[in-house]
Amino acid sequence: MSDTTTYTPPKVWTWEQPSGGQFASINRPVSGSTHEKELPVGKHPLQLYSLATPNGVKVTLMLEELLALGHKGAEYDAWLIKIGDGDQFGSGFVGANPNSKIPALVDHSTPAKTRVFESASILMYLAEKFGEFLPAEGPERTETLNWLFWQMGSAPYLGGGFGHFYAYAPEKFQYPIDRFSMETKRQLDVLDKALAERPFIAGDNYSIADMAIWPWYGGLVLGRLYSAAEFLSVHEYKNLVAWAEKIDARPAAIRGRMVNRVFGDESGQLAERHDAADIDAQLEIAKAAAE
Repeated sequence: MSDTTTYTPPKVWTWEQPSGGQFASINRPVSGSTHEKELPVGKHPLQLYSLATPNGVKVTLMLEELLALGHKGAEYDAWLIKIGDGDQFGSGFVGANPNSKIPALVDHSTPAKTRVFESASILMYLAEKFGEFLPAEGPERTETLNWLFWQMGSAPYLGGGFGHFYAYAPEKFQYPIDRFSMETKRQLDVLDKALAERPFIAGDNYSIADMAIWPWYGGLVLGRLYSAAEFLSVHEYKNLVAWAEKIDARPAAIRGRMVNRVFGDESGQLAERHDAADIDAQLEIAKAAAE
């Protein structure tokens, strides 16, 4: 696994052909919509447009946690955005998120419909709207936001860096895989050491920081990302693994992981969610499949 060619960048880069790989058909160097397509709107005030990638799971996990606490206003419709088909470039989705990335949330309960994009922004918006999982003030709020933004700044190294070159790039090259493996393991060590001192990442209480980090780094140490658990020796990070398993067992995490999922075990898939009963029915299917 080593570089076999040397690339000399031109003076000016131009986009002449797709770069290859799994996502070549949707990668492009410009923003904006490619086609007209309005977003569907369901019966609930909160309308989520997403896919069950780690960034998408952050939001469905948060919504299911809010519902578990009895916040009826957190009921939501979750519509599937098939990023492999380019749904994120439809005019309606671009109106909800000009960056054409999932997830995007539209809150119809406000006087003027409120669009919220970027997963951390959505988590903060919901936390402040419902007064949960983010302290209103003080050191614990700051620590929660420290870790929330740590995740937003760190995950591109895990996803776009390690995940891309290890799992998705059309060719394997040692340099980028070594480079991003080193950084990913450093990040796992950061989390493991923090979790040696506290039950949750920001302190004693479960927060939006945990919800942001768990789908990425929890998914990695639980063997759900890139089939890379053995490669990265994730068993070394015992505190992180214990934390990931603890969140994995939460009913809201089980429910949230299913929403907008169209891959993996069929019993854990739920392309769209419009009512709690949708998840209940799928959980029954999963239970029957396990018996």
